[in-house]
Amino acid sequence: MDRPAHDRPVRIGTVLVPNPVFAAPMAGVTDIPFRVLAREQGCGLVYTEMLSDKALIFGNRRTERMVTITPAEHPIAVQLLGSEPGPMAEAARLVTEAGADIVDINLGCPAPKVVRNGEGSALGRDPRAAAAVVGAVVRAVNRPVTAKIRKGWSDEEVNAVELARRLEDAGVAAIAVHGRVRTQFYSGRADWGVIGEVKAAVRVPVIGNGDAIDGPSAAAMIDQTGCDAVMIGRAALGNPWVFAQVLEFLRVGRPAPPPSPEERVAMAARHLRAIVEHKGPVIGLLEMRKHAAWYIHGLHGAARVRSRLMTADTPEEMEGILRSFLDDLSRPADA
Repeated sequence: MDRPAHDRPVRIGTVLVPNPVFAAPMAGVTDIPFRVLAREQGCGLVYTEMLSDKALIFGNRRTERMVTITPAEHPIAVQLLGSEPGPMAEAARLVTEAGADIVDINLGCPAPKVVRNGEGSALGRDPRAAAAVVGAVVRAVNRPVTAKIRKGWSDEEVNAVELARRLEDAGVAAIAVHGRVRTQFYSGRADWGVIGEVKAAVRVPVIGNGDAIDGPSAAAMIDQTGCDAVMIGRAALGNPWVFAQVLEFLRVGRPAPPPSPEERVAMAARHLRAIVEHKGPVIGLLEMRKHAAWYIHGLHGAARVRSRLMTADTPEEMEGILRSFLDDLSRPADA
C-alpha cells in the first residue's frame, strides 16, 4: 500500500497554514532574507528570531527592525521571549500591530543567558508560571497564540506532557515540541516518543521538532508521532531547498533532486544581495559570512573559498569571490 500523503494544510486557530512544513525560529538566522527564501521554496509557516519582550516595549531599535514583516512572508509567527505575564502581553500587542499572524511563546531556548533570566527552558520548567504567561498573551491579542517547548529540563525532569496540557488549558492554538531536554542543547538524538505523547495528550495541533532533516525523516516523524506538522531548523542552514524537498516527499513519497553546486553558489550571491539591502553593507557583510560558509559547505574547493569569504572587506568583494567560484564550478573538468 502506498504511504498516504502528508502535505495537508494545518489550521492554527484562525490561520490556515498551507502545508505542514515549518521553518524553526533561529537566533541570528531567520531574518527577512532567510524567511523570504524559505517561503519561495514552499515553507508553510516561517518564524522570526526570538524577540525580547522588554526590548520591544522599550523601543530597542535592533529589535524593532527584527519585527519588520514583508508581504511575501505571510503566514508568519513572531516568537516572543520573556517570563512575566504583563510585559509579554504588551509585547504581543506590539507584534500583532506589526502584522504577526501568530504569536509564539519561547519556552525552550537553552542558552545560559536566557535561562538565567527565568526565560526559555527555565520558564518551561515551571508549567504553572508558563501557563500564566500564555494566558495573559491569549487575553491580550486577537491572533492565535502558540508555544515552543522542549521534552523537559533534563532526563530526570521531563515535563512536556504536563506543560502541554497546561498550555492548552491556557488557550494555546498549537504546540511545537523539540524532542530534546535542555541539558542536551542540540546534541544527541531527539526523542520522537515524547512528541507522540504530547500529541496524544492534547487536542490542538502539535508540531514536531528535532532531527527532521529531509523528506524521509520528516515523513517518519509524522508516521511515528502523529504530529500535524514538522519544524525544520539546522537542516535549512545554507539550504532553503530543504523545504521544497520535504514537501515533495510528503506529497509523493519520492525525494526531489538536490540543488546543483552552481545553484548553491548562485543562491548564496542572491542571499548576500538581499541581506545587504535589508541590513546595510557593514552588518549585512558580517552576517552573511556564516550563511556563505553554509551554502558552499562540502563543495569542491570550498575550504579555500571560505577563507577568502571570511576576510572580504565589502559586499562587492564577497560577491566577486562567489561569482569566481561559480565560474570555476561551471567550467568543464577537462577545460
